[in-house]
Amino acid sequence: MAKNEKKYASMSGKRRAGNIATYILLVIISIIWLFPFYGIVMQSFRSYATEYGGMTPYIIPKSFSLDNYKFLFDTTQSNYLKWYGNTVLIAFITAFLQTAVVLCVSYALSRMRFKGRTLLMRFWLVLGMFPGFLTMICMYFLLKNMGLTQEGAIPGLILTYVASSGMGYYVVKGYFDTMPKALDEAARIDGASRAQIFFQMILPLSKPIIIYQLLTAFMAPWCDYVFASYIAFGHDASYNVAVGLTRWVWTNDYQGYFTRFCAGGVLVAIPVTILFMCLQKYYVEGVTGGAVKG
Repeated sequence: MAKNEKKYASMSGKRRAGNIATYILLVIISIIWLFPFYGIVMQSFRSYATEYGGMTPYIIPKSFSLDNYKFLFDTTQSNYLKWYGNTVLIAFITAFLQTAVVLCVSYALSRMRFKGRTLLMRFWLVLGMFPGFLTMICMYFLLKNMGLTQEGAIPGLILTYVASSGMGYYVVKGYFDTMPKALDEAARIDGASRAQIFFQMILPLSKPIIIYQLLTAFMAPWCDYVFASYIAFGHDASYNVAVGLTRWVWTNDYQGYFTRFCAGGVLVAIPVTILFMCLQKYYVEGVTGGAVKG
């Protein structure tokens, strides 16, 4: 008994030491990962008038100021609110339309069996391996011919984000595959149509994957810079936040606009942070549920 107790005590000590080392490593990694965000937040409270912009040898401001945030909300000096509104509009419309398309495509591929289904899924899988950058020039000229660039960049971006969204069916289809098909069969015997089954049975049981898809669809246009700058180039009123803020740090007054850039970045991060904190439970359930089958 004494030997077993010593053995268990030794194992418990090793496990405790391993846990402590793991936690210390995780804390160090977290500090390294969070340090840039901390620096951006501190820079946003630095006043250009008193501390000469962002090119200073210290991170914490000597005196905190809201001048940068006041500048953002002053419509006579900046178009930040316009850019923010464009970003919100594009992100929300894209999120809802893209989610509707992905849910319908995923349900059809999960529950229905039709000629060419497997070939279509494989074809989409192969297409997904090619980066979207390959089509940027072609997409630009197509949108330009339809008047959906520069002053028409907002509907052009929404159309582009939604057009190929059905190809991102993988996770949602995997989630639908985990639902018993006996539910559909029982409903069909009772006379329910495919649409009734989808809207009245499947969707109410798919809250986690719907929220997951909404969040991922929302994040893409919210953070997009490359394609948005390409489509809205030269038309200030059509910029989203990412493009507009980048234009600020390209100015000759880099030091002055850098702190304003940081303040704008903080305001952009707040809605996304709140969404993920409030919906984290459903997001994790959607990811894990959709990863079961492909």
